[in-house]
Amino acid sequence: MTVSAFFMPTVNLMGAGCLAEAVKAIAARGWRKALIVTDAPLVRAGLVGRVTELLGAAGIVCSVFDGVKPNPNVDNVELGLAQLRQAGADVVISLGGGSPHDCAKAIALVAANGGVITDYEGVDQSAKPQWPLVAINTTAGTASEMTRFCIITDEVRHVKMAIVDKHVTPLLSVNDPALMTGMPPALTAATGMDALTHAIEAYVSTAATPITDACALQAVTLIARHLRDAVRDGQDMVAREQMACAQFLAGMAFNNASLGYVHAMAHQLGGFYDLPHGVCNAILLPHVQAYNAAVAAPRLAQVARAMGVDTAGLDEAAAAQACLQAIRQLSADIGIPAGVGALGAKAEDIPVLATNAMKDACGLTNPRTPSFEDVCAIFQAAL
Repeated sequence: MTVSAFFMPTVNLMGAGCLAEAVKAIAARGWRKALIVTDAPLVRAGLVGRVTELLGAAGIVCSVFDGVKPNPNVDNVELGLAQLRQAGADVVISLGGGSPHDCAKAIALVAANGGVITDYEGVDQSAKPQWPLVAINTTAGTASEMTRFCIITDEVRHVKMAIVDKHVTPLLSVNDPALMTGMPPALTAATGMDALTHAIEAYVSTAATPITDACALQAVTLIARHLRDAVRDGQDMVAREQMACAQFLAGMAFNNASLGYVHAMAHQLGGFYDLPHGVCNAILLPHVQAYNAAVAAPRLAQVARAMGVDTAGLDEAAAAQACLQAIRQLSADIGIPAGVGALGAKAEDIPVLATNAMKDACGLTNPRTPSFEDVCAIFQAAL
């Protein structure tokens, strides 16, 4: 194994009721003015009020920025940054799923380093650690609360920028499954498939290590066992807790082994059409892995076994195909559309989507390097 680094937050609180411990930890750090980065639905659901009340009782004054879009963009970052400066906040607290976390990371990064968020597209483009950031998670999928990945839409170019930077890793991540019981079934399904994509892409990545492999395979096992139950009954605390663990394990895996062409392509669909990231990943996942199977069949066979598929008597190529079928079946069982065409993607846009996908940093660790024609063919198959 070559020399590698393993990135994750300094402290990670997990388990039902850990939000209260997180508030104590925030107060103990001496922070007294917080910018909470979230979205309007969480305000309406009362979750933001609950968190600000807990923080207020601990002596922390909160300013709430709730303008984060489902696909956070450059304007969201600029507005949040202006509010941070106006409030004189000494800590940023993201509350929600991947969108608030990514927006908060971008705000905190620019607050500390200056310039604009587009300056930091790519890998490790910043010079200094971001503003202090605490990430309180309310979904089980993106793992953005604990990764060095930040995805921001540049609406001028119609692309999602991949910012991969050790300086956007939060100082503290919080995964309290009690905050996740209100997720509707469709969001539970999309974020769960996002987590599965993270695990599988990390496992077949050219940067995989024995450590990331262990995290990825355990994540796959937990998702295969518990995602259907979490979608079927959002109050099932066993399923919620296990999915919270699964998405965190998947985050540990891809935060260090990186991703592949599922994400490189999904980012383009999200940026071009403003589509939900997890659903795009779910649809693309079996198509990209079908392409990867030419070089990654042994690894996909292991994924099949982690998903509970009986591969006895199958060679690795056949077991890899069984893996693809298991992915498709899980998606179908939880209501994921069969193709991106149902979401509004159009065949005439594929050349632009493919061109941009080939520039995405996530594709660098895909196990097989596709040509432009290959990427176009995968997009076409996923329609």
